[in-house]
Amino acid sequence: MRAVEDLARERGLLVVDLHAQTRALGFYERLGYVAYGAEYDSVGIAHRGMRRVL
Repeated sequence: MRAVEDLARERGLLVVDLHAQTRALGFYERLGYVAYGAEYDSVGIAHRGMRRVL
């Protein structure tokens, strides 16, 4: 994830946005991501949007 964030910064992006399986929310939260929006289903798996300001 840090490599993706570094590349995003190099390209001038200010935010990284991803769609995480709900069972992985804790992993992303520990990296500084914050969940937003309602939980939704994608191919039978619960997801939430997550965002981190760089």
